Amino acid sequence: MMKGKLRWVIVSIVALATIINYIDRGALAVLWPEISAELGLSKTDYAFIISIFTVAYAFGQSLFGKIFDWIGTRLGFVLAITVWSVATMLHAIANSIATFSLFRGLLGVAEAGNWPGATKANAEWFPIKERALAQGIFNSGAAIGGIISGPVIGILFVLLGSWQATFIVVGLLGMLWLIPWLVIYKSGPETHPWLAEAEREYILTGRRNVESEAVAEYAPSSKEILSRKESWGVIMASFFLDPIWWLFVGWLPLYLNETYGFGVAEIAQYSAVPYIGAMLGAWFGGLLAQNRLKAGWSVNKARKFVITLGGIIMLVSLLMTIEAATPLYAVLLMAVILFGFQTAVGNIQTLPSDLYSSKSVGFLAGVAGTAAKLAVVGLNFLIPIITVNSYAPAFAVGAALAILSVLSVWVLCGHIQPLRPRIDKATA
Repeated sequence: MMKGKLRWVIVSIVALATIINYIDRGALAVLWPEISAELGLSKTDYAFIISIFTVAYAFGQSLFGKIFDWIGTRLGFVLAITVWSVATMLHAIANSIATFSLFRGLLGVAEAGNWPGATKANAEWFPIKERALAQGIFNSGAAIGGIISGPVIGILFVLLGSWQATFIVVGLLGMLWLIPWLVIYKSGPETHPWLAEAEREYILTGRRNVESEAVAEYAPSSKEILSRKESWGVIMASFFLDPIWWLFVGWLPLYLNETYGFGVAEIAQYSAVPYIGAMLGAWFGGLLAQNRLKAGWSVNKARKFVITLGGIIMLVSLLMTIEAATPLYAVLLMAVILFGFQTAVGNIQTLPSDLYSSKSVGFLAGVAGTAAKLAVVGLNFLIPIITVNSYAPAFAVGAALAILSVLSVWVLCGHIQPLRPRIDKATA
């Protein structure tokens, strides 16, 4: 039943994990008006709590990047999703800024594993020409999670009658995900018993670097990866780009509450709109890159074109959002912003597998994720300061970040292609 399509089943399951990831993390923002009213917590308390989450998330990116390289994709995901599901359920017993911060930190460390894990699964299961599309499908899970998290959490809150019960039910979703994952993901493509030989050969041949076996087997140390300017192009592009996404993930519910006086029900209704744009952008960015590669473009040209296009879309729409006069107009512009973000980010996240073999992508993806989340920490502390009167300064900051992200790829990544081992001059 999966003949010739098992790789697409795998990426779909990872995308489902990402949907659950976003429902879990989105619960706090949607439920915050109820939580803050009951416990007497403030906007500053919220900023502190989500900053703890983001710091832990940053640490977790590098930690799980190494963990996935050590124990493999199958067990790495089991560990990550089990811990983050338990952490979500523990929110139900939180009753202070300290306990929310503790459980939010645990959630952040574990949820971070989803991203280097997905990048590694992509590098293992897909030939180079399909990786941007596979990454787009995976990233669409984040967008779909954003679309449905508000309505799902809002409905659960209404049905269950308390924010505590809502956290428990949401946390159980991850435990249920483990069932299809353990049944279907038995091993990598080299030895998976359900994989047809034709698909196995297609994957293994297509993921090899086309230049030489030495390049294909190049698995540098962590120190050597960080010594390459191309690696820093990936890291800095992620550092500048990621805060744009988190501006909406972390602050959209509060923006709607403070700017338009929305409650939980209205936030749940409007907050889904931007993520529809994100979902479409994830698919568009992957399909566009695949189309250009099939048309004969080099990986270097295709990646830079799609990333730059996404950056331009973000820049223009972020500047327009500064003058948004109605909630509908604002969230529609945000949909365009996140469309541009996902157009770019899927190709940026594919860069580690464009530069290195599948043996090393987990580490670089993890470090890039850590850098990105450290930038988000700074943004989270900045937002309450610059949004006293309006959120316009936050959108202006986002526009500047879009420019810097694109420049990082153009300046530091050079010609995007598989990197060769450095030749020791002493022995050359």
